[in-house]
Amino acid sequence: MSLFNRIKIRTPESVELEFTLAGIGNRTIALVVDYLIWGAVLIGLLIFWSILSFQLQRYFGEAIDLWISAISILITFTVYTGYFVIFETLWRGQTPGKRYSKIRVIRDDGQPAGITQAILRALIRPIDDTFLIGMLMIILTKREKRLGDLIAGTLVIQEERAVKPSSFALSPEAESLADELLANQNFSAILPDDFAVIREYLQRRSMLETRARTDLSLKLARQAKEILGMQELPFQMTPDLFLEAIYLAYQKRA
Repeated sequence: MSLFNRIKIRTPESVELEFTLAGIGNRTIALVVDYLIWGAVLIGLLIFWSILSFQLQRYFGEAIDLWISAISILITFTVYTGYFVIFETLWRGQTPGKRYSKIRVIRDDGQPAGITQAILRALIRPIDDTFLIGMLMIILTKREKRLGDLIAGTLVIQEERAVKPSSFALSPEAESLADELLANQNFSAILPDDFAVIREYLQRRSMLETRARTDLSLKLARQAKEILGMQELPFQMTPDLFLEAIYLAYQKRA
């Protein structure tokens, strides 16, 4: 029996992944941390705006009061939504609070959440926060989704860094290539679920038909290359060898 709900997701690459849902406790801790940071930023901006608006009132008089109030509301809304949108987009589903709690937002298909999902979640958040609607939905729904998750098509999961030794054969060249990649590439861009997809493929590739294996390895290698921001590979290598090197480099980094 587990204290946390686990779910299985089949990715577009037809790889089945298992995740642990974040749970109400981790999500609450993340939200408290985020609101503390957000509140500090908002207070700082409002203090600056108050000083500026005082000067504007002295110059334009009371006629500008309505504009000052409107801009104050706009600043609050922009900081509230922008905080979550910017971080969840740039940090691939994480905010400072989520990173502290080691949880992450992903799409229902297991892929990283993008800007569309981040915007939808941020716009619906005020509704979720009203009368604790979001908390009740997380507790009562099977996949622990608040209203923003249902509309955006997202899940909040725990980060799990699997670094178990490989139980499958790897090419002798993969070790040296892994060291080279690790020295020249930023592997923080590789997420645990990206690593899990690569590991799952390497474990099951011997059971695939030749054509299916070739197509899938090429697709995964291109995705990994894009995630790492590589324009070209440092060596001439097969997609399988590239994936093996990434697998070993990720383990060494972890």
